[in-house]
Amino acid sequence: MYYVHLPNTPSRSLVDLISLKTKRSMEQDKKYAADINSITKAHALIKPYVHVTPVLSSETLNTIAGKSLFFKCECFQKGGAFKFRGASNAIFSLDEQQAAKGVVTHSSGNHAAALALAAKLRGIPAFIVIPKNAPKCKVENVKRYGGQIIWSEANMQSREETANKVLHETGAVLVHPYNDSRIISGQGTLSLEFLDQVPHLDTLIVPISGGGLISGVAIGAKSLNPAIRVVAAEPKGADDAAQSKASGRIITLALTDTIADGLRASLGDLTWPVVRDLVDDIITVEDKEIVEAMRYCYEVLKVAIEPSGAIGLAAVLSDKFKQSPVFKDSHNIGIVLSGGNVDLGVLWESLNR
Repeated sequence: MYYVHLPNTPSRSLVDLISLKTKRSMEQDKKYAADINSITKAHALIKPYVHVTPVLSSETLNTIAGKSLFFKCECFQKGGAFKFRGASNAIFSLDEQQAAKGVVTHSSGNHAAALALAAKLRGIPAFIVIPKNAPKCKVENVKRYGGQIIWSEANMQSREETANKVLHETGAVLVHPYNDSRIISGQGTLSLEFLDQVPHLDTLIVPISGGGLISGVAIGAKSLNPAIRVVAAEPKGADDAAQSKASGRIITLALTDTIADGLRASLGDLTWPVVRDLVDDIITVEDKEIVEAMRYCYEVLKVAIEPSGAIGLAAVLSDKFKQSPVFKDSHNIGIVLSGGNVDLGVLWESLNR
């Protein structure tokens, strides 16, 4: 196992490449909520606040997968997940008048904590609508970072209605967990970092839920390297993205059933076009495969990871990935370990089923 760190200043090659791509930004980017320009600006804006997260590799896991795997450890990001990137971009891009009234969001997990932390760093209030079934560890993170919690029922309608009520009462700025151009651009900074740390990646495996992370990563990565494959990993018990991709339109699920509590959202109108056009494939996996991938992360990588964060490894180890001719040329694979805010009680229960 070894660490690869991004230097304190971007490498000359990355700066030159971004400059080149910015000058001849892809025509397709104009159709989307973010592009390489907005991602590059976000990268500069949030640099003083976010961690440059390390990349891990393991010969043991390489042997098991039959590929060279590189793990981008966003579980070591501030707030314990990649969400702090997008939240920081949204918070620090507000003008003073907007910021004075604070921000509001609805979230069951990592976005809630990330927004609360980013707001705390800027010294503004954060009103966080959280459903009553949210994981305890993630609720505690929101409290720790000073977020003002407003409870809602455990369904999207109640979350949105409660957030709108707070919005009207406070005049705060709404920051959607994923269907927001500032969020998408902020999450896209991960791809700039990852490809500077490991330039020879030919495939990226990214968790998918509402699509903010994979949208930013796909736009950023394919702007720097149009040939790179971007693959989504999704639980079978919450496979709306896979169904959407197959049908060519957004599919929403009335119910989801997965241990990966961070992957239960549906695609938004800003993230769907990116997933539709730029995500090369979606691999769905069972919860038992996610738990097994978590076990590898704990036992081999020595990294504490939540179920949503382990799904990329589960996808690479799945039969679909191993047997598909589409991935026979995928040799150097980047896997995003998206977060480490695990509810240990739920984890122990899942391991003992």
